[in-house]
Amino acid sequence: MQNKILIVDDDKNICELLKLYLENEGYNITTTFDGNSALEKFKEINPDIILLDVMMPVKDGLEVCKEVRKTSNIPIIMLTAKGETFDKVLGLELGADDYIVKPFDTKEVTARVKAVLRRRLSVETKSENKEILHESLSANLNKYELKVNNKIVETPPKELELLYYLASNPNRVYTRDQLLDEVWGFEYYGDSRTIDVHIKRLREKLEGVSEKWALKTVWGVGYKFEVSE
Repeated sequence: MQNKILIVDDDKNICELLKLYLENEGYNITTTFDGNSALEKFKEINPDIILLDVMMPVKDGLEVCKEVRKTSNIPIIMLTAKGETFDKVLGLELGADDYIVKPFDTKEVTARVKAVLRRRLSVETKSENKEILHESLSANLNKYELKVNNKIVETPPKELELLYYLASNPNRVYTRDQLLDEVWGFEYYGDSRTIDVHIKRLREKLEGVSEKWALKTVWGVGYKFEVSE
């Protein structure tokens, strides 16, 4: 079955270029050019991944991302002409999984799309139980589901994968670059501040849940999932 990709950008030339390259890779492509129609198409076709421009008329990409995250954890890659850290961080905080700054190489875009979908497929097709349990916490990669105190907490895929990896290796310290390699994969082109944003979001969801474990910063090194003896 072809993976469905929704491309949203008010620049029709960019949409057509990405559509051409991604269709050649075997994907089923739908394009649209503003935020409202993007949300309509999202509900209509149920895509496997969204490539989403930030600056658009009617409703911008950040608003669209926020709306999608209310009901879905599908991967979202933001397309932005702005290189400022603020824009990147805000997009990630709203639930985007990745960002690509324009002008971009279409080969880079296709590589990232393939990497995201390949990781999702590898998780879904593995038969072993991919669930980590700690007190009042369940991170399940078979279902892509986070439970806190037995209640499901909506969590973007990359946040869940990061938490799962850290919680699978309790008390081990990882640098930001190590976490990028392990969770995002070698295809990732972004910078290590991505990790800081995702840790911040996870802490907001997990604050005060248990005294037996915590996401800890190891200053000058990175992060660890600390479990008390």
